[in-house]
Amino acid sequence: MFKINRKIEYALIALKHMHGKDPGSRVSAKEICDVYQTPFDPMSRVLQLLAQKGILNAEHGAKGGYQLIKDLSQVSLYDLTLIIVGPIEIANCFSGDFSRCEMTGCCNVIAPMVHFNEKLHEFLKTIKVKDLISSTHTREKVIRSKPVKV
Repeated sequence: MFKINRKIEYALIALKHMHGKDPGSRVSAKEICDVYQTPFDPMSRVLQLLAQKGILNAEHGAKGGYQLIKDLSQVSLYDLTLIIVGPIEIANCFSGDFSRCEMTGCCNVIAPMVHFNEKLHEFLKTIKVKDLISSTHTREKVIRSKPVKV
């Protein structure tokens, strides 16, 4: 199954939460975790990464928290992915211009995988985080109405 990384989901949850707040307001990692029932440690690490890369401002102390400082219409899903998980590589057979696969010498899908990876990069660059977190979909109500399957 092709999925985005859970940490990217946490970043989107946090950014959507902050985007809905008054400009200049601060939120804590604990507040976000309490509202959306997410684990604290991974959410905290994601928020720290976003602060390190200039998406958020982090203020320490009793009145501290995280503040959204970057216009999310200027941040693509590609940018967010690079910040949170690093370079996007759709297959294990390459890392940049180097192979990490024992089948490289006889593989017949290196070029298609490289091409697919490049197309995925292009696509993710077209999706702006603001558009993504502001979107609605008719299936949301149906999905929420179904019991959780574990």
